[in-house]
Amino acid sequence: MQKSIPQRGGITRRRVLAASLAAGATTALAAVGSTDAGAVPLAGRQHLSGDWFGTPPRSVRPKFRWWWPDGLVDPAEIAREIDQIADAGFGGAEIAAVHHSIKDKSVLDAAHHGWGSTPWRDGVEAALRQAARRGLTIDLTLGPSWPVAVPGVTPDDDTAAQELAYGRTSVAAGATYQGPVPEPVHHAASPVTRRRLLAVQAARVEPANATRKETGLDLASVRDLTTTVRDGALTWTAPAEGDWVLISYWQRGTAQQPESGPHSSPAAYVIDHFSPAGTAAVTGFWERAVLTGTVRRLLKAAGGAFFEDSIELETDSLVWTSALPDAFEQLTGRSLLPYLPALVLDKSNQVFAFEAQLTRQIRHDFWATVSHLFNTHHVTALRDWAHSLGMSLRAQPYGLQTDAIASAAILDIAEGESLGFKNLDDYRCLAGGRDMAGHTVLSCESGAYNGSAYSTTWDRFLRTMGGAYAAGVNQTVVHGFSYAAAPGVRWPGFAAFSPYNGAAGYGESWGPRQPTWRHAEDIAGYLGRVHQVLQTGTPRADVAVFRQTGYTATGIGASWFTATGVPLGWTHQFLSGPLLDLPAARVSGGRLAPDGPAYKALFVEGDFFYGSTPTLAREDARKLLRLARAGLPIVMLGAFDQALTPGVPDQDETDALREVLARLLALPQVTVVTDKTAVGDALTALGVTPDARYATPSTLLNNHRVSGDTDFYYLCNGKHAETVKPPVATIDHDVTLRRTRRGATVPYQLDPWTGEATRIARYTEDDDAITVRVTLDPGQATVIALGRPGLFGDRNGSRPHAVSADADRVLFTDRGLAVRVSAPGTYTTRLSRGRTATTTVPAVPGPITPDRWQLDVEDWYPGADATSTDIVRRTLTLDTLLPWSQIPELADSAGIGRYRTTVVLPSDWTSSHGAHLQLGQVSDTFRVTVNGTRLAPTDRLHPVVDLGGHLRRGVNVIEVEVATPLINRLRAAQPAVFGTTARQAYGLTGPVRLVPYVQALVRA
Repeated sequence: MQKSIPQRGGITRRRVLAASLAAGATTALAAVGSTDAGAVPLAGRQHLSGDWFGTPPRSVRPKFRWWWPDGLVDPAEIAREIDQIADAGFGGAEIAAVHHSIKDKSVLDAAHHGWGSTPWRDGVEAALRQAARRGLTIDLTLGPSWPVAVPGVTPDDDTAAQELAYGRTSVAAGATYQGPVPEPVHHAASPVTRRRLLAVQAARVEPANATRKETGLDLASVRDLTTTVRDGALTWTAPAEGDWVLISYWQRGTAQQPESGPHSSPAAYVIDHFSPAGTAAVTGFWERAVLTGTVRRLLKAAGGAFFEDSIELETDSLVWTSALPDAFEQLTGRSLLPYLPALVLDKSNQVFAFEAQLTRQIRHDFWATVSHLFNTHHVTALRDWAHSLGMSLRAQPYGLQTDAIASAAILDIAEGESLGFKNLDDYRCLAGGRDMAGHTVLSCESGAYNGSAYSTTWDRFLRTMGGAYAAGVNQTVVHGFSYAAAPGVRWPGFAAFSPYNGAAGYGESWGPRQPTWRHAEDIAGYLGRVHQVLQTGTPRADVAVFRQTGYTATGIGASWFTATGVPLGWTHQFLSGPLLDLPAARVSGGRLAPDGPAYKALFVEGDFFYGSTPTLAREDARKLLRLARAGLPIVMLGAFDQALTPGVPDQDETDALREVLARLLALPQVTVVTDKTAVGDALTALGVTPDARYATPSTLLNNHRVSGDTDFYYLCNGKHAETVKPPVATIDHDVTLRRTRRGATVPYQLDPWTGEATRIARYTEDDDAITVRVTLDPGQATVIALGRPGLFGDRNGSRPHAVSADADRVLFTDRGLAVRVSAPGTYTTRLSRGRTATTTVPAVPGPITPDRWQLDVEDWYPGADATSTDIVRRTLTLDTLLPWSQIPELADSAGIGRYRTTVVLPSDWTSSHGAHLQLGQVSDTFRVTVNGTRLAPTDRLHPVVDLGGHLRRGVNVIEVEVATPLINRLRAAQPAVFGTTARQAYGLTGPVRLVPYVQALVRA
């Protein structure tokens, strides 16, 4: 067997000189010439400058989550892997100590090469040094795995994560309890030795306040017995009326360690995320143990951001910090202690409840206090520390009941995740915080799928990200890239999450040990160009949805907008109260944040997290009144004339709130509706319309950005959530896009796969918008730009365009307007200057279905060691295209296949002829070569290739190179782990057709 693994990303992408968008320069690319009199060159696409779109810079290219087995890494291998990532066209990596697949942690020897150790630091230095050479950036997780933890913190330290555990004992009416303070219902974790009794209370049971899971209590009856405790015991006689309960509250450490530890010696324990001391434990460790002079210098050269994963604090009790009682009193003006019964938790379940409305208000105030502490002492403090080192802070600010929308405004880069987020509104929450604060990037941990290791396809990844980009994401951190090896791992090498509990794990381990890595440069180029567009200029969103409780990762959307508005073209983002205090929260020309998202209206509805109750804080109501008086249209859904405060009200506070709301509701630009179906009509009545309008409701999603007087619209045929049924279908309808430019404006289509810009030749326009036809397969995306003529090197100037046509396509060429058709006939084109032209095409060759293929396969097998691959070469002749799993010789194969066929074109074939190669079903990645010329990358979700200009009369050789995931081989090589996965249908399965067309000039 031959060892000949292709490890490279392929040849360098074509680079051509063209227009620089930033500079406004115009340079035309010479069109393909014609050898036949009267023939129309198969051209009309202008290439963008490598300075902007064609070859996006490293700074906007996708990154990898780079998993290390702690510090058991070789600096030379680290440098090689940086080169692999760079050669494949990616922009950087995030170093994370993650090794869930290694169950025997003793093999990693945390004492000698744990996280934060000298070998780990040597690896970090090697990564930063090579990244600086290659122009990549390196992000660093703040601790090993997640949540944030550092060595040196013990479970009993004040800096460690804390919990408030409770104990309870029932006492009958008139009975006397004499004995020890009730013990917590859950024992402390074994390393915890310290605890502090915060309080002991008695409360009368009130059945009227009970719920299915909660014991009802009477708040007025709560009595503090703490001072009666002597030597851990108390004596108390219950009043004669009612049944009573004694409740004890114990503060202690959680002893939580980061996932899949231990990662270090001494072991790292999760820090208190709500206190300055907890954050200081993190920054202090870095300052003492990691940030040597060399590391500091390298961070300035190649450092990107410190990263914190989602806030997954694990406790059977209530998250806590010592400062909570004081902070609660400072924020609310009242003591926290009487409210504790309504707050304690038992495995995430509430235990006690007072009257329902009061209980909701208590819990709101508590979590608002927690949110304040988290955003002040953790998020802000870590961000400021990162800035002192020339770094940014990127984080997933959710997992607790805290205001993640406000957190996103504090962070340099907020991040969501495709695994944990339930739908696109979860991203729109973070996007609101980002855009109101004037930040640029919203990141996404992308492509983690449960049980899909080594079977994840890039088309699945692209379908997932398509909708996320429409919802505001513009940076992809791919999940992920594993370091090459670790003790005891099997082929194809170390994978952080596979095996996972004995089976295939999360996501994928992309890299050169995967066949599809051969085409990874195409994926990186596509993602980078999408990022480039979506990080350009400023965002635009139609409506801001005010959310009283700023959670995310909940799957809770907005009334009318999520289900009805989005399919019509509306876009929205979510704001919470703190965002209305930002400098951007001003109104000009009827727009909120006019220099940013420029929301045209604010939508306010009841709080979904508290039974959709119409609630509003008095200070937030005053902010809304200020905005409305400045001219912002507001639509309110619900009985806000009877609104309640979200927290426990001060005396007369509810009346004061309603007085403010009365003034708000009396304004002409404020509309109240009681039925969510009336929201759209209310907006229309206020003169508010979306920037994008669809001819028919559809699954089309859009994201609008403005740079100068150029509008960019990212369009994706996606869905609100991956679990939505039925599947998305192909769309084909008109889309009307609002334009910023007042002068001559023309539309361009930007192809993120090739980096090419095409001036669209068929459209209509009115005073403020341009209407184009959009056709997209499921998951497919495109970019439409509206700008001045010549913006992308286009030389068509003021030539007339088509406003309607019955041809397959109308396009501009270097000789003028042309039609492209796949059937003979006479075609009518109505032009923008009022004339109607007819074009006759007498003949078009019929479609060709290749009937024989030669398939050359590089079949991948385990090699001599965990990271070596043996390749067996096979050649087959196929009369019918079938998945490899249905071809006996390839049933368990994985690798790279090259399908080769020939087609014979007629002798009258000219340069006015072309053809589309329709590949049908092909999985996973592919490239096409025609007559020895490799073509530009093709849209993975629309596998149709334009072969115009590459075909010739007579014999033509077409080759389709296909790379597959590894799962079919791993099923056979490691059946104990992967054997339960069904064989996957990989390869070119078609049907494949070559559909000729003829291109002819429109004689205007």
